[in-house]
Amino acid sequence: MDSSAGPILVTGGGGQLATDLEQLLSPARETHVFGRERLDVTDDAQVEAALERARPTLVFNCAAFHNVDLCESEEDRSFEVNVRAVKRLAARCAETRAKLVHLSTNYVFDGGAPEPYAETDPPNPRSIYALSKLAGEYAATAYCPGALVVRTAGLYGLHGSASKGGNFITRVLDRANREGKVTMVADQRLSPTYTADLAAGLVEAVRAGCEGLLHLANGGSCSWHEFTLEIMRLADLDVPVEAVETTVRPGSADRPLNGVLAQDRARAAGLAPLRPWADALADYMGAAGLTAGRPGAPGLPQPS
Repeated sequence: MDSSAGPILVTGGGGQLATDLEQLLSPARETHVFGRERLDVTDDAQVEAALERARPTLVFNCAAFHNVDLCESEEDRSFEVNVRAVKRLAARCAETRAKLVHLSTNYVFDGGAPEPYAETDPPNPRSIYALSKLAGEYAATAYCPGALVVRTAGLYGLHGSASKGGNFITRVLDRANREGKVTMVADQRLSPTYTADLAAGLVEAVRAGCEGLLHLANGGSCSWHEFTLEIMRLADLDVPVEAVETTVRPGSADRPLNGVLAQDRARAAGLAPLRPWADALADYMGAAGLTAGRPGAPGLPQPS
């Protein structure tokens, strides 16, 4: 079935990426976006009913259990959502010949390599979250021929992340305002990615007929400390940002120090590279009203 025509189904409705996909796709295509209140992906009967009702030719699976530290203490839930639900959704997509696009993470790598990770590099997950996401990758590609699994990193978007109390940017700005200072790790590197840019990249990848593993993220890389400094600069917040090294607390997840993803396959497929992370951040903060001189900017006078 041609995934470029026909209805689209998006799971994980209400989340950052799912909302951006809906805004991008719905003007031109019949798009069904289901949040957990309408579609619990761990309920096979609900998945079957949703696919029967929507009859999609293209499915974006944005549903995930991605509170990284909580996954350490809720292993069963992590594997239920990130593996078993993916397996069932993939099998249903295969039955109906729908194209499946499944989202994964840079956390499948251990972060010990000196260079960005390519799709051909062997994964070595170091947390329950990472283990479950890697297993979900295998479930997607094993049970749905032609599935596309996209690894990405450091997502943030206009619609926040309900499970984490907002996205990284809003949380760090809130901390800066409350405490007058920020402490941030400087030894973890990644490519923070704006979900509006990722949504457009996913659609282009589908149109290009991409299958298997694909890395997509905003261009360039930075540490969380460098990312935070740029956030403070754009918000015109003069607070100290202390650089510290990563420590793994008891019960918390191990995080890769090098989480940068090489995007060789995207280039080989002729996909337009996502813009540099600093440009995307500036665009997001402007749109969110978080830059200096904009209504709603943190630490600045609010409109009456």
